[in-house]
Amino acid sequence: MAIIPAPERPTHDLGATRFTSLATPTRGSCETSVWIVDIDPGAPGLPHAMTREEVFVVLEGTASVALAGARGRAEPGDAFVVPPDQLFHVVNDGPGRLRMLCCLPVGGQARTEGAPFTPPWAQ
Repeated sequence: MAIIPAPERPTHDLGATRFTSLATPTRGSCETSVWIVDIDPGAPGLPHAMTREEVFVVLEGTASVALAGARGRAEPGDAFVVPPDQLFHVVNDGPGRLRMLCCLPVGGQARTEGAPFTPPWAQ
C-alpha cells in the first residue's frame, strides 16, 4: 500500500484557479491522475477538450458546466463526465469557492487552440 501525503498548499496557481496534484505519475500513480481544483467566484472558464475521459466530483460550491453545446449545474456530491474530444468549460456559479476532485487517465491531454499538452497538475 502506498500512501501519498497531500501537499500543504496548491501545486499550481493560475490566478483565480488553483490545482493541487494528489496522485499523478510524478507523485507515484501509474494509470490515473487525481487532483483538486479550486476556482474563485467570477473566474472565467477556459473552453477546452481532453483526449481522454475526465471525471469531476463537486466537493464544495456550484459548477456551471458547458459541454458540447449543453449547459448544466453541478452541486456538492454531483459528478459529471467529460467524454474525449468534447469542448467544455466550467465556471464557478456561486458566491464562494468552487472545489472539485478531478480524475484523468495518465496520458490524457488537453486541447485549446494549439497542440495537445499534458496539464502540469496531471503529470
